[in-house]
Amino acid sequence: MIYLKDDEAIVAQATAIGAGAIAMLRVSGLNAVQVVDAIAHIPGGKKLATQDSHTIHYGWVIDTAGQHVDQVLFLLMRGPKTFTGQDVVEITCHNNQFLIEQIIDIIIQAGARLADNGEFTRRAVLNNKVDLVQAEAINELIHAQTSQALKQSLRQLEGSFSSWIAHIEKQLIHIVAYCEASFEFLDEEMTFDDQIHRRLENVMNDVADVLKTFDKRQYVTQGVRIALVGSVNVGKSSLFNALINRKRAIVTDIAGTTRDTIEAGLYQQGAFVTFIDTAGLRKSDDFVEKIGIDRSFEEVTSSDLILMVFDATQNYTQEELTCYESIAQEHTDKIIFVQNKIDQGNKLLPFLQQEDCIAVSVIENKNIDLLRATIDSKIDTLMNIGQTPCLLNKRQYNLLFAVQQQLGAIQQGINKTIEYELLVVQVTDAITKLSELTGKTVTEDALNAIFREFCVGK
Repeated sequence: MIYLKDDEAIVAQATAIGAGAIAMLRVSGLNAVQVVDAIAHIPGGKKLATQDSHTIHYGWVIDTAGQHVDQVLFLLMRGPKTFTGQDVVEITCHNNQFLIEQIIDIIIQAGARLADNGEFTRRAVLNNKVDLVQAEAINELIHAQTSQALKQSLRQLEGSFSSWIAHIEKQLIHIVAYCEASFEFLDEEMTFDDQIHRRLENVMNDVADVLKTFDKRQYVTQGVRIALVGSVNVGKSSLFNALINRKRAIVTDIAGTTRDTIEAGLYQQGAFVTFIDTAGLRKSDDFVEKIGIDRSFEEVTSSDLILMVFDATQNYTQEELTCYESIAQEHTDKIIFVQNKIDQGNKLLPFLQQEDCIAVSVIENKNIDLLRATIDSKIDTLMNIGQTPCLLNKRQYNLLFAVQQQLGAIQQGINKTIEYELLVVQVTDAITKLSELTGKTVTEDALNAIFREFCVGK
């Protein structure tokens, strides 16, 4: 992606494409007001160039022939008190895609160009309106799939992660200062080794804590996948339908009715949860069913939680028991055992105690709420990120991990002996790497890669 001049007028639709009452177009640049004035007809012959900043004006968009194209509102905002730091005009028009594209074409003819992906936010970064981690938080805010992801991205947009980075940078600068002071007073045998060790250890602990959030990112941003697994005819599909509150899976008394995985997603306690009904685990000569069974085992591995369902009325073969026990041993931390059909029997798997499982009856709707509560508790544990200042994305994780590696090497070195001049260079390198997070020392290629993921209107 090649960005042109960062001060020329750009235009894009800022609202999502689709049916609705109104849409909003954004124009930004040093000449944004002049460009919009060329296509605006405001009653009384007013021009935006003569109006006060942060004011709204009713009028029309006109084409090159002076014909009215749409009845709109113009929101005039002069830089630097705007999102991009430049002059910005936002045009609220009727939400017809043909009309929107016509207005954009007219604005381009007047001297603007179509914005690239994320170019408005890029300009905000370049004009110091937001830093790079705040810019990324905007994109994550737009795409948040869970309430926790929404809250976390808002915190990062407000500066929680930026403040944490500034705090770490300050601690590292203190270490540099202690090193320089120790070198300065070396002849007087005055050193600050204890302060250097203590601050470095504190920074290492803080960095390690934040790096741990990356493991939670998928749960918080994308939600949790829960697979219902078990032998044929144990009531997985009935339980699946009960958990999602609708008849999504076909239910019959015929063994092997479910021959493929079926998914359904819903919002539950602020989290996005995907339930997966799987084919019953058994030996089969049916080619299609075997594919479904293979996919069941794939879900056992890839899902975040497993509801291991068994029938309270069945006597299982040794082969079936071995399969159940093998899965249980391999995936202990993510399994919830569900004893189904307790309205008809009370048999347990040999390796289980009654307290190890949730006993339910789908037919009588017994203990389904208890099962839901147990699932919610597991989800809360998976998604618990405490009071962390951020939820790292891949770029941020890679940079912070590199900082951790640098600091780890420094720590190993000073445990033997402290060479103050060398330590100053090493810690300064770590500070430089840390500053890539906020964009203080970021390359053009890195910026392009980040904003390529944004929508055009941002």
